[in-house]
Amino acid sequence: MQYLVTIYFPDDFDSSLEDEATGRDIDALNQEMIAAGARLFVGGLGPLATTRSIRTRDGSTLVTDGPYLETKEHVGGLWVLEAANLDEAVEWGRKAANACRTPVEVREFHGGTSADVGAQAEVGR
Repeated sequence: MQYLVTIYFPDDFDSSLEDEATGRDIDALNQEMIAAGARLFVGGLGPLATTRSIRTRDGSTLVTDGPYLETKEHVGGLWVLEAANLDEAVEWGRKAANACRTPVEVREFHGGTSADVGAQAEVGR
C-alpha cells in the first residue's frame, strides 16, 4: 500500500532559518526510510510567493497567487511511502513530524502500488 505523508509549515516559515539539527534529523529519517524500502519519492515545495492556484468555473479559468486554501499553514513537502498498513505509515508520519518539527498528515493512495510508480516513471521519461 502507498501512503502520502504531507508536511505542513506555518505561512511565515523560512527554510533558510532552519537549524542544523532539523536538517540532520530529516536526512537521517530519509536514510532510515530508504534502508527500510519504504521511501518511493520525497520532495520539498517552493515558497508561497511562487505558488499559483488555478480554478475553472462556468467555462472560465482563473489563476491567482498563493495556495488554493486560505489558511495559516501550507504544504511544504511530501513523502510517498510504501507501507504494509496504516499503522506502519502512521509510524513513519510520527517520525516525520518529529524530524521536521511540524505537523504532518498521512493519507492512503487508492489503488496504487510500487509497480504503478515504476510504470508511471517510465511513461514520464
